[in-house]
Amino acid sequence: MATTYTNLLYHIVFSTKHREPLITKGLQAELYKYIGGIVRDEGGSLKKNGGMPDHVHLVVRFKANDSISHLMQRIKGNSSKWVNDHVDQKTKFAWQKGYAAFSVSESQLPVVLKYVQGQGEHHQERSFKDEFLALLRKHKIEFDERYVWD
Repeated sequence: MATTYTNLLYHIVFSTKHREPLITKGLQAELYKYIGGIVRDEGGSLKKNGGMPDHVHLVVRFKANDSISHLMQRIKGNSSKWVNDHVDQKTKFAWQKGYAAFSVSESQLPVVLKYVQGQGEHHQERSFKDEFLALLRKHKIEFDERYVWD
């Protein structure tokens, strides 16, 4: 083949450091917009974002020319710098060290988009910790809970 064809969709989840509720209503829209710009600058497209004051969900499509770890370094590093440089925060803004990234098939994309969009309702019944561990289990990711939280 003369060209590479990919459809790399990811559902990515990461939280603020120590799951502090740093993403206020006033910050949320601008932060999500800024993250969308980072994704576009990296050659990807942001399909949906959502979350709560202590964590973010992204549904993104990336090209095959870069690793997910490099892209996440750019997203988290640039967005936390932007918040600390441009937003009046009472405390320093930081993301947790790690993240979770799950592959999404095109056929399941509508389900994942709806899930991410419904975070506010979803978290009336389930904590972030419970949600995150359930996602790891659902995607059959082995983990030791002692090392999940920073």
